[in-house]
Amino acid sequence: MDALKLIEQSSMKETAPQIEIGDFVKVYVRIKEGDKSRIQMFEGTVIAKKHGGINETFTVRRVAHGCGVERVFPIHSPSVDKVEVVRNGKVRRAKLYYLRDRVGKAAKVKSRV
Repeated sequence: MDALKLIEQSSMKETAPQIEIGDFVKVYVRIKEGDKSRIQMFEGTVIAKKHGGINETFTVRRVAHGCGVERVFPIHSPSVDKVEVVRNGKVRRAKLYYLRDRVGKAAKVKSRV
């Protein structure tokens, strides 16, 4: 069991992004198309964090053209180039799934000063 933990710690990124639930983030993802690769930005609100350690993931939600889009990103994935926190959110819950049912200004998270 200790050997698994050592392997897990050695393969994790040293600078994992410090994100919290409710934060508005920009996630830069490396997309590979054929033999070329490019970086695509996905920005939205962090509505969930799951698991822990090497398996840790976070879910980002945004509304694009009136349709809600959610993507799940592994924190320690090599395809996630960087994560920028644009604004910190003030929330009192661990999961913000209730935002799926809200529309317009009601779907916003208050900003922490």
